[in-house]
Amino acid sequence: MLLVPLPWTGGVWALPVLSALAPSERHDRDQGRRHKKLTDWARQLPLQVRRWLPERPLVAVADSGYAAIALLACCARLRHPIAVVTRLRLDAALYDPAAPRRPGQRGRPRVKGARQPTLAARIADPATPWVALTLLNWYGEGPRAVAVASETAVWYHGGLPPVPIRGVLIRDPLGRFATQALLCTALAVDPAQILAWFILRWRLDVTFAEVRRHLGVETQRQWSDLAIRRTTPALLGLFSLVALAAHPHMARPTDCVRQAAWYRKALPTFSDALALVRQELWDRMAFCMSTDDAEFVKVPRALVDRLVDALCYAA
Repeated sequence: MLLVPLPWTGGVWALPVLSALAPSERHDRDQGRRHKKLTDWARQLPLQVRRWLPERPLVAVADSGYAAIALLACCARLRHPIAVVTRLRLDAALYDPAAPRRPGQRGRPRVKGARQPTLAARIADPATPWVALTLLNWYGEGPRAVAVASETAVWYHGGLPPVPIRGVLIRDPLGRFATQALLCTALAVDPAQILAWFILRWRLDVTFAEVRRHLGVETQRQWSDLAIRRTTPALLGLFSLVALAAHPHMARPTDCVRQAAWYRKALPTFSDALALVRQELWDRMAFCMSTDDAEFVKVPRALVDRLVDALCYAA
């Protein structure tokens, strides 16, 4: 999904642009197919985007399921690397960078240096330097003060390529959430920017909730897996098409917000964008009416508009 700022929403939306269904291992085994892991799909899709946009800076934000060394190394070693931001285990094996090779030194080049303390040990160490930050939008809740500590390291596991990362520890001074860690494969990025990128990931969950509620994802009644593979990406793409179609008509977004006596909404949501697009499409439909006046019934325009408005939100 592409994280896009939309001014009329007051924030960022996650718009699906490239979707792939990842069947479970049990499903592939029952169907007699070779199973492709989730991390394999996650490596294939960013590489495809990089082929489409060979020189554009790309940042991939993911949850802890994608914190795999092989995946991170693949994205970091491209000619134009893809920066990956994801969670990091507190017990991850982190090392110093390998020392430069001495003239005349024999043997294989070192891939790592000395072992660093674990992140869990750094959290418990009172000498760890913490820096106070104020984030402007903490998961849609407004400003939030946190403390961060950041260092660079090499994440390494036997048999896998080493990956240079910047680790970021996040601590809540008020203790409302447990201290957690993030990583970024772009070492020069500021910790505040890494945290701001990762916070945007929650918009993916919002998009999944919206496509389930309004577009029928996961409620299709097909009899074949192939039909599901076709319709699910199409419905996800429809979310992006609706957002793009509604965007030019949002000069005054407050006029497009449907209010209720028990709930006041300041900015449009996807339901308002969907209703606006439906109304635009229905207003431009050409109806073939009968030439016999006896079969033609005139309906007041106000009533038609009210019915259309109700249908736009109920369909």
